[in-house]
Amino acid sequence: MRHAARTRRAALAAALVAVTTAASLTAGCTRHRPPDDARAPARTVAPSASGTPTPTPTPTPASRAGSPLAVKIDNVAAARPQTGLGAADVVYAEQVEGGLSRLMAVYATRLPKAVGPVRSARESDLELLRQFHEPTLAYSGAQHRLLPLIGRAPLRAESPDDSADAYYRGAGRAAPHNLFLRPARLLPAAPGRPALTTGFRYGPAPSGGSPATTRTVRYPAASFAFTWSARRGGWLVSLDGGPAATTDAGRPAPATVVVQYVRVRSSRYHDMLGNHTPYTETVGSGRAEVLRDGRSFQARWSRPAATDGTEFTTVDGGPMNFADGQVWVVFAAASR
Repeated sequence: MRHAARTRRAALAAALVAVTTAASLTAGCTRHRPPDDARAPARTVAPSASGTPTPTPTPTPASRAGSPLAVKIDNVAAARPQTGLGAADVVYAEQVEGGLSRLMAVYATRLPKAVGPVRSARESDLELLRQFHEPTLAYSGAQHRLLPLIGRAPLRAESPDDSADAYYRGAGRAAPHNLFLRPARLLPAAPGRPALTTGFRYGPAPSGGSPATTRTVRYPAASFAFTWSARRGGWLVSLDGGPAATTDAGRPAPATVVVQYVRVRSSRYHDMLGNHTPYTETVGSGRAEVLRDGRSFQARWSRPAATDGTEFTTVDGGPMNFADGQVWVVFAAASR
């Protein structure tokens, strides 16, 4: 009898170990992510034959009133023309691996039907986004060692792993340049202008400045050029030497362009080729150039802490107002 009881207990223990091991392996598989930049899982919702996605589900918990949507957007040649840039309130341009560029578009006053192509997040994005109250970050994924930092950041991270039904693969482009977001599946409505806690001020231009027709910012393997258009009342955007375009709003022409000189250093992370990711430091202070109304203004920027917005002043300390409308901020490396 005692031998039979011992046999039954041994069998039960073995079965328990097997179940635990299988559960552990399953959990490990669900958390595995491919390296950058095949970060977006294939499990995304495709449009129907008519090109219209399936009906929008009710967004998850509570409305994010006062919290804007930030989307990481691809900016290499294969990703153009982009979609949804025209609706952004602010577009940030940053340098990434290999001297290329990437965009982060922030939406508060209106949400476009689609945005993309969506790409991966970077460490410095977390610092930049601290100025907003619990923003929603839409991105395709991230370098696996960065994922815990994103998980601890005071934001709502929404990759295709988190909200597969909010993303779809567009036709006519190869991955990874074909991942698009339907913002209405993440936010019930645009939160409104109060969500733009950037520190920017809007109003009449200060006195002074110099007439300007064009301005170019160069990265090692990318460039941004802005040409004043009195007819559009904004600065026509060119990317890498050619006119920028969008699928839904024509050529971008922001009312204000800011060239913000910042420290750009290597981060702790790298891409799958071993290139270290640049870290763009947006906390601190430095010089800037503000383009508005066909003029260029020398300015200073200050952001004492990550939770602060960025204040821009004229060189004599007066307010540096931006023109009403879209703002592009291009981060450029400060000379040492």
